[in-house]
Amino acid sequence: MDREVPDKKAVALSYNIEEDEAPRVVAKGSGFVAEKIEILARESGVPVKQDRELVEYLSALNLYQEIPPFLYTVVAEILAFVYRLDSRGKNI
Repeated sequence: MDREVPDKKAVALSYNIEEDEAPRVVAKGSGFVAEKIEILARESGVPVKQDRELVEYLSALNLYQEIPPFLYTVVAEILAFVYRLDSRGKNI
Protein backbone atom coordinates (compact mmCIF):
# COMPACT_ATOMS: atom_id res chain seq x y z
CA MET A 1 0.00 0.00 0.00
CA ASP A 2 1.22 3.49 -0.75
CA ARG A 3 2.11 5.93 2.00
CA GLU A 4 -0.98 7.08 3.88
CA VAL A 5 -2.30 10.56 3.12
CA PRO A 6 -3.41 11.88 6.54
CA ASP A 7 -5.93 14.42 5.23
CA LYS A 8 -7.42 12.10 2.59
CA LYS A 9 -11.16 11.50 2.91
CA ALA A 10 -13.46 9.10 1.12
CA VAL A 11 -17.19 8.52 1.03
CA ALA A 12 -18.98 5.62 -0.64
CA LEU A 13 -22.53 6.01 -1.90
CA SER A 14 -25.12 3.39 -2.75
CA TYR A 15 -28.37 3.88 -4.62
CA ASN A 16 -31.13 1.32 -5.07
CA ILE A 17 -33.72 2.83 -7.38
CA GLU A 18 -36.40 0.46 -6.04
CA GLU A 19 -35.82 1.22 -2.34
CA ASP A 20 -34.15 4.62 -1.97
CA GLU A 21 -35.41 8.11 -2.70
CA ALA A 22 -31.80 9.30 -3.05
CA PRO A 23 -28.28 7.86 -2.83
CA ARG A 24 -27.11 6.96 0.69
CA VAL A 25 -23.75 7.20 2.43
CA VAL A 26 -22.68 3.60 3.07
CA ALA A 27 -19.05 4.15 4.10
CA LYS A 28 -16.88 7.11 5.03
CA GLY A 29 -13.54 7.77 6.62
CA SER A 30 -10.26 9.63 6.57
CA GLY A 31 -6.60 8.68 6.42
CA PHE A 32 -6.12 4.90 6.40
CA VAL A 33 -9.87 4.24 6.31
CA ALA A 34 -10.26 6.50 3.26
CA GLU A 35 -7.46 4.68 1.48
CA LYS A 36 -9.04 1.32 2.32
CA ILE A 37 -12.43 2.47 0.98
CA GLU A 38 -10.79 3.53 -2.28
CA ILE A 39 -8.77 0.31 -2.59
CA LEU A 40 -11.83 -1.88 -1.96
CA ALA A 41 -13.85 0.12 -4.47
CA ARG A 42 -11.21 -0.24 -7.18
CA GLU A 43 -10.72 -3.96 -6.45
CA SER A 44 -14.50 -4.44 -6.73
CA GLY A 45 -14.69 -2.55 -10.01
CA VAL A 46 -16.52 0.38 -8.45
CA PRO A 47 -15.57 3.66 -10.13
CA VAL A 48 -13.82 6.24 -7.95
CA LYS A 49 -14.38 9.97 -8.49
CA GLN A 50 -12.12 12.56 -6.87
CA ASP A 51 -13.98 15.68 -5.66
CA ARG A 52 -12.71 17.31 -2.46
CA GLU A 53 -15.63 19.70 -2.06
CA LEU A 54 -18.23 16.98 -2.51
CA VAL A 55 -16.50 14.61 -0.10
CA GLU A 56 -16.52 17.36 2.54
CA TYR A 57 -20.30 17.70 2.26
CA LEU A 58 -20.87 13.94 2.14
CA SER A 59 -18.55 13.13 5.05
CA ALA A 60 -20.66 15.40 7.28
CA LEU A 61 -23.64 13.09 6.75
CA ASN A 62 -24.41 10.11 8.97
CA LEU A 63 -23.93 6.57 7.72
CA TYR A 64 -26.95 5.34 5.75
CA GLN A 65 -28.32 8.89 5.52
CA GLU A 66 -29.68 9.89 2.13
CA ILE A 67 -27.93 12.79 0.47
CA PRO A 68 -29.71 16.15 0.88
CA PRO A 69 -31.60 17.70 -2.05
CA PHE A 70 -28.99 20.42 -2.67
CA LEU A 71 -26.52 17.67 -3.69
CA TYR A 72 -28.90 15.84 -6.05
CA THR A 73 -27.65 17.58 -9.19
CA VAL A 74 -23.93 17.03 -8.63
CA VAL A 75 -24.39 13.42 -7.52
CA ALA A 76 -26.78 12.76 -10.44
CA GLU A 77 -24.12 14.05 -12.85
CA ILE A 78 -21.54 11.71 -11.32
CA LEU A 79 -23.94 8.74 -11.41
CA ALA A 80 -24.83 9.45 -15.04
CA PHE A 81 -21.12 9.53 -15.89
CA VAL A 82 -20.55 6.24 -14.05
CA TYR A 83 -23.52 4.57 -15.77
CA ARG A 84 -22.24 5.69 -19.18
CA LEU A 85 -18.80 4.26 -18.41
CA ASP A 86 -20.32 1.07 -17.08
CA SER A 87 -22.35 0.59 -20.24
CA ARG A 88 -19.11 0.87 -22.24
CA GLY A 89 -17.21 -1.50 -19.92
CA LYS A 90 -14.65 1.09 -18.81
CA ASN A 91 -13.47 2.39 -15.42
CA ILE A 92 -12.81 5.94 -14.31
